[in-house]
Amino acid sequence: MSIFWLCIGVMLFIALALFIVPVIRGDRSEHTSRDALNKAFYHHRLSELEEDEAQGVVDERPAHIQELQENLLTDIPAGQTPAPAQPIGRWTLVPGAILLVVITLGVYLYAGGLGQVSAWNQVMERMPDLRQRIASDKGAPLTAMDVQDLGLGLRTDLQSDPKNVQDWVMLGRVGMALNNGATATQAYAHAYALSPDDVAVKLGYAEVLTRSADPQDNLTGGNLLRGMLEKSQGDLRVLSLLAYNEYEQGHYPQAIGAWEVMLKILPAGDKRVEMVQASIQQAKQKSGADQARLSVNVSLSEDAAKQIPQDGTVFISVTDGSSPVPVAVKKLPLSRFPLAVTVDDSNAMMPERLLSSLQKLKVRVRISRNGLATPASGDWYGDSPLTDFAGNGQVSIEINQQVP
Repeated sequence: MSIFWLCIGVMLFIALALFIVPVIRGDRSEHTSRDALNKAFYHHRLSELEEDEAQGVVDERPAHIQELQENLLTDIPAGQTPAPAQPIGRWTLVPGAILLVVITLGVYLYAGGLGQVSAWNQVMERMPDLRQRIASDKGAPLTAMDVQDLGLGLRTDLQSDPKNVQDWVMLGRVGMALNNGATATQAYAHAYALSPDDVAVKLGYAEVLTRSADPQDNLTGGNLLRGMLEKSQGDLRVLSLLAYNEYEQGHYPQAIGAWEVMLKILPAGDKRVEMVQASIQQAKQKSGADQARLSVNVSLSEDAAKQIPQDGTVFISVTDGSSPVPVAVKKLPLSRFPLAVTVDDSNAMMPERLLSSLQKLKVRVRISRNGLATPASGDWYGDSPLTDFAGNGQVSIEINQQVP
C-alpha cells in the first residue's frame, strides 16, 4: 500500500512540475527586442557581402551596403518601443496548483476504487488465517463471505505463482462452493494441465465437468471418468460420478450399470446402499428398463446328465452375438435340472454394456468342474441361437456339448 501512495505522490509531483516550471522559466527568460534582431541580421549580411566581394561574385559593395541600411531603417517601427509585459507572479500559481491537486485526488476518490483497494488489502492480510482454517478440521467453518475472500486471495496469489497446482485446485473448490461453474471449470482445467497424472486433480476436474451445464463438458467428463475406471475398477467415487453423469445425460442403462457395480463393492450395512438402490429404481422408471428380463430355461441331454460332476458351478453368459465378450454373466452353484434362471441388468459386466441395451443376444450355459470362468476341457455347455430381444424374452437351452 505504501508503494501505491508513493506512486501517486510522484505522479502529482510531475503534474505540478509540468504546470509550474514552464511559467517560472518563462519569467526568467530574456526577451529579445526587434532592434536587436535587425542589428544581428545587418551584421550577418555585411559579413556575407565581404565574402562575396572577396570571391568576385559581387561588385559595387557600397551600393549594396546603402541598400541594406535603407531596408534596416524602413523596418524600424515609428514611435516608442512598447514596454515589456509584466511576468506572472509566482504566488498566483498557488491556487492553480492547489486546484490541480484537489481535482486529481477528488476524481481518484470518486472513480479510482480506493474502497476496493482497501478491502483487497484486508483480504490479503487474512489469507494465512483463511488457508489455515480451510486446511484444519478443527478451525471455525468458513462463512460465505470468507469463501469469497479466499477466492479473491487465491486469484491474487496465482498471479505471482501460476504453477501452484494446489491453489488452482482450491480455487476450483471455491468456485463449486459459490456455484460459479466458470471459475471452477477454468481453475480445475489449469490444475489438470499442470498435473494430468494426479488422480485427485483428475477426479476433481471430472466432477466439475459432470456438473457443468455444457453438454460438451459432460461428454469430456464422462470420457475422463471411463479412462480412470479402466485403471481403478473399484473406485467408488469414480463409479458414482460416472453414474451421475450418465443419468444427467439420459443414458439410464449406463447409469444403472455403474450403480449396480457400486452395490457389489459397498459393504453390507453401508448407508450408501439405500441411496444407490433408490437411484437405480428412479433410473429404471425413467428408462423403462425396470422390466428388462431374460428368462433362461436349462435342461440336460442324456449324455450330459450321466457325466455331470457332483459339485460344480453353472455359468450363464449373454453376448450380443457378434462379440465373444459377455454383456452379462450369472454364476450359480450346480443344482437340479431342469433349471429356470432370470438374467437382468444387475448381472452386467460393465456399466457401459447392459442387457437392456441389446437388440439381439445369444446365451451360453456351461457347467464348470473347477468353478473358474475360463472353460476347461471336459466342461459341458449348451448354446442358444441368436435371438431378438426387446427388453423381455425367454430362451431354452439344452446342455449337450463338451469342451474338448
